[in-house]
Parts: sequence; structure tokens; C-alpha cells
Amino acid sequence: MMPRAWTLTSRPQGMPTPDNFALVDLDPRPLEDGEVRIANQWLSVDPYMRGRMNDVRSYTPPFALGKPMEGGAIGTVVESRSDQFKPGDTVQHFAGWRDEAALPDTQVQPLPQLDVDPQAYLGQLGMPGMTAYFGLIEVAQLKEGDTVFVSAAAGAVGSTVVQIAKAKGCHVIGSAGGADKCAWVQSLGADAVIDYKGDVPVVKALGEVARNGIDVYFDNVGGDHLDAALAHANLHARFAICGMIDVYNSAEPTCLRYLARLIGNRVRMQGFIVSDYVDRAADFYRDMGGWLQDGKLKRQETVVEGLERMPEAFLGLFSGGNTGKMLVRV
Repeated sequence: MMPRAWTLTSRPQGMPTPDNFALVDLDPRPLEDGEVRIANQWLSVDPYMRGRMNDVRSYTPPFALGKPMEGGAIGTVVESRSDQFKPGDTVQHFAGWRDEAALPDTQVQPLPQLDVDPQAYLGQLGMPGMTAYFGLIEVAQLKEGDTVFVSAAAGAVGSTVVQIAKAKGCHVIGSAGGADKCAWVQSLGADAVIDYKGDVPVVKALGEVARNGIDVYFDNVGGDHLDAALAHANLHARFAICGMIDVYNSAEPTCLRYLARLIGNRVRMQGFIVSDYVDRAADFYRDMGGWLQDGKLKRQETVVEGLERMPEAFLGLFSGGNTGKMLVRV
């Protein structure tokens, strides 16, 4: 059976549709010296991939039309011409959106030695978890006793933010959509949870549970969540801007009614990219491994079965289709 990969056939205007993607056969090729062939088992879909579908200059190059797309993946080495890996090794790499990858060994990493399922390294113990960790610890300069507000708190990044902030002795308010997701966030230790799909506007709901304001906002959403955080920001509040899924598929500008509060309250707002901190991964695994051992970390995964459903899983990110990390099992 020939290896297959998803390609982008056209650049989406607004929300992507299945017509923007095509599943194609790849020509198998023999390995060169220093390469390995990997049978992918777990594939990641992440909101940042939407930006790569636009032909614009950004921190990561756009997907090329007609070429295999990329993303985080976990798989098993099935053939090796490398002295770094042998058949049977479980590894991680960035040639996702396909069922098989032939790569130089420099683009492949062994999994860290923690007592977790392999797919955890695509979520809480991978890029999303590192995003939560460095966004809080470094960008937001988290301090014990802070009141932390996090949007998309039931997602892969947000749910980890909740747990790290609680482990650091903070008061945590999360926002999630629907009763089930709110209950999940509450079970992670959040002190209060806002249902943004409810009847109460986010800015009012946040005011009701953050009577003394917020010190840290971890933004995964943008839009009305960012505006609500500005409305209730304390003096010298710190905002870590991770993502703005609310506006990725919209050409409409975000209206921030409370933006001027940045000035009087000396709010520091900083965007960041997790790759800025990749050289400090050891710090992340040290702390996360300790919290894992102490039973302070939980995770949940939404698993979509089959490579054929990859676009469906991706689009589910924008309709609230996931609790925790969205994964595709090949």
C-alpha cells in the first residue's frame, strides 16, 4: 500500500472547508544514509496551522499548495539507515498529516522518559504543554497568589495552564463552552469557570467571579475574552498572548472597548511563540515530571480515528469539538 498524505489544494477564505484539502498517494523512495522510515501512529492538529494556510509572511512558513502538510506526529521506526535509531523505536517528529514519513535522523527525536502514553507528547507533555508552561512562567511572570484568567480552558493548552497555575498556588478562573467542558475545567482545580456559551456576556461573567480583578490573563481566544480581561485587569497585570482562535477565520477587526485600560493600569501584554523556549525544554520536563509524579496533572484527549478524517479533526478545533488535546489515530 502506498503512503498517503494530506495536501492543501487551495487557500481558505475564512473558515476552511473539506474542498481545501486532498489526500494523495506519495511515491515511496529508498532511504538514504542517515535517514529513518517511520509509521505514524498519532497525529496532531493545532489552531496555529490555520495561519499556515494563508500565503502571508509569518513566524512559520505557509503550507505549500500541493505538497504534504506538516505537524507534530508520534510513530514507530520501521526501517533505519541511521546509527541513532533502530526499528521498533518510538519517536516524535514534525512530518504529520500523513501515515508514513522518511526523514533525516536530525529531524527525529526520541521520547522523553516519563511514565505516560506516547501521544501525551503531542499534548500536555509536548508543544501545547510547553506553551502553557513558558507562557505562564516566563511571559506572564506568574507569582504565587496571582489571580489567573485563562480562555479556552478546556483545550490542550488552557487545561494545562489551569493545572500549572494551581500547582503554583494561584487563584484560577477558566472560560469554556458548555456544561461538560466547564465541569472538566472545574475538576482540574479551577476556582471558577465561565461558560462563554451562556447568556451572560464574558465581560460581565468575569466581573462576577473576579471581584478583586485579575493579575494574569493567558489568551488563547482574543475577541471578547481579551476585552473582558482588559476590563478587569489589575494594576501591573501581565497578559500572555498565545493565540486568537476567535479571529483566525474572520476578516473582521476585533473591537476592544477596554483597550485604553492598558495605560492607566500599566498592563503588560506580550505575544510569544513556544519555539522561543525550545532550548529550555529540560526545565519544562523537570517541573512537569515532578507534578505528574505528585498527581497534580490530568489530561484528556479527543481522538478521531483514521488518516481520512484529518481535516474533520482540524476543523473541529474551531467549533468546540475537542476537550483537551485533539488527536488523530492513524
